[in-house]
Amino acid sequence: MEVRAEARFAPPTAFVPSAAITYEQQLVPAASWIEVTQRSDQIGTRVSLRVKGLQPGHAYGVHVHQKPCGADPAAAGPHYQNEPGPMDPENEVWLDFTAGKDGSGKASAVHNWGFRRGEAAAVVLHREQGGAGERLACFSVPFAPPPAG
Repeated sequence: MEVRAEARFAPPTAFVPSAAITYEQQLVPAASWIEVTQRSDQIGTRVSLRVKGLQPGHAYGVHVHQKPCGADPAAAGPHYQNEPGPMDPENEVWLDFTAGKDGSGKASAVHNWGFRRGEAAAVVLHREQGGAGERLACFSVPFAPPPAG
């Protein structure tokens, strides 16, 4: 099973809404691009991220969150966790990266678990790498549970 979504970031007040919302245009400029791919099977899940047009050299923290994006950065809710517990890259999907000289970046995470139906809905870009930090941008992604089998 594969889910692939891409969009260009726009501010929450944009005339033409986007699934990708920027809250901080200095680090995530309007019209910068994001793509998220999820591949799942009975063994596990791989989530991959690619971006273009971001602030060169900035170290972004990126995590899967529970709810879709909204005009308020808090709308995406908390991090998706496989099991309720500590914030760490084994229990969550962390896609931290540092943007290259051209503003592009990529990351991927592989886990031996899959998303529960309706409990993972967005990728949030944070100001700092690691567990948390100010929310710079959000991209609503139609994540899916692994196929039954």
